[in-house]
Amino acid sequence: MANDDRTEKPTAKRRDDARKKGQVAKSADLSGALVLVGGLIALTAVGPAIVNGAGAAMTTAFGQIASPNAVSSGAGLHGLMMLVLHTMLRTVAPVAAICVAVAVIANVAQVGLRPRLGALTPDVKRVNPVSGFKNVFGPRIFFESGKAIAKVAVVGAVVAMALIPDLTHLGASVGTTPGALGSMIGSGVRGIAIRALAAYLVIALVDFAWQRRRHEKSLKMTKQEVREEHKSHNLPPEVRSALRRRQIQASRARMMAAVPDADVVVTNPTHYAVALQYSGDHPAPVVVAKGKDLIAAQIRTIATENNVAIVPDPPLARELHRTVEVGQMIPAELYAAVAQLLAFVYRMAARRKKAGWS
Repeated sequence: MANDDRTEKPTAKRRDDARKKGQVAKSADLSGALVLVGGLIALTAVGPAIVNGAGAAMTTAFGQIASPNAVSSGAGLHGLMMLVLHTMLRTVAPVAAICVAVAVIANVAQVGLRPRLGALTPDVKRVNPVSGFKNVFGPRIFFESGKAIAKVAVVGAVVAMALIPDLTHLGASVGTTPGALGSMIGSGVRGIAIRALAAYLVIALVDFAWQRRRHEKSLKMTKQEVREEHKSHNLPPEVRSALRRRQIQASRARMMAAVPDADVVVTNPTHYAVALQYSGDHPAPVVVAKGKDLIAAQIRTIATENNVAIVPDPPLARELHRTVEVGQMIPAELYAAVAQLLAFVYRMAARRKKAGWS
């Protein structure tokens, strides 16, 4: 259906279904910019403590190194390692903790504190090379490329505008004491960082607005979809149950209609049955029907009536039934087992055909 027909705002159910699948409006650049802002604030707050702690640790370490006999012993090396570890934890840990906290808050602020496991469910469609090629080289690539160029250009221009005027003052720093020189360099670096972060934050906000607009557009519905959802939502529970049963029956009928076109049916041999079809339309075999107990018996009956090969392979049948849905390709880890199975089926079919000709 054309995207022009999707003119209606998404309903609450449509939004909830999208969230269950992990489809949310989120900007990685906004999270990254906020983390950098938090890191800069943390460095500004605890910067003097970091410098003093690192200086004291270096002084102590150099003092111990000046006594080779003390360092060469096990106790001396252990003390030196503990000094370095303690200094790192005391100076770096607060900055790292603040960055992690800002990252969590930034992500929660964008998508809310309602984690969904649907996005973690394995899906063969996500690794489909055809759809992957469309995602990489689709219309989105132009925006992502423009955004990357804009980030480099804008941030680079801001840094250059802040750095070039300070180059003329470098000659005046000759003869400055180390403490004054460090303070001057720190002040300059902090000013450049603030300007660069401000520019990056503006770009991140633009990206977040675009991501929200793109997400809203993808959730839009047609008038027919809105009517059907409203109708199903207002139906009595028994009517909804009847509709679900009919949908299940129709889906099962379509599945059974695909069994005669299958290449092989893998069985358990009685509890499970999975029908596979391999054609040039997909890079791997596709599960066209599956079921257990009574449904498995029906699949085997239809396969027998249509001369579809039935091969008992309990481990493969159970794994296919557990991991692959109807209409999906088999996963890569089962390629070898299914390839051997299909090769056996094709050899047997060729032998029967040859015997019939002779």
